[in-house]
Amino acid sequence: MDDDEVIVVPIEDSIDLHTFRPDEVSLLLNDYFQACMEKGFKEVRVIHGKGTGSLKAGVIYFLEKSSLVESYTQAPPDRGGWGATLVKLKGR
Repeated sequence: MDDDEVIVVPIEDSIDLHTFRPDEVSLLLNDYFQACMEKGFKEVRVIHGKGTGSLKAGVIYFLEKSSLVESYTQAPPDRGGWGATLVKLKGR
């Protein structure tokens, strides 16, 4: 992918990160969570997959530091299990 290429991601209550690199996670999630908050979403499911764990590690690193995040937890089995994280966004 070209560094100047813009990827449009629909704003929904979940985001699938499988097509993104770990180094893209922080900027992407920051912008995505802001857009979700503007749409009134209080919870977002972040799908990072099980794989090697590097994508999940990047997600958790971002969530720990983000001022947009109230809390997070592993998704239950019917919503992705350890391949997804449920994120509760801070209210306005």
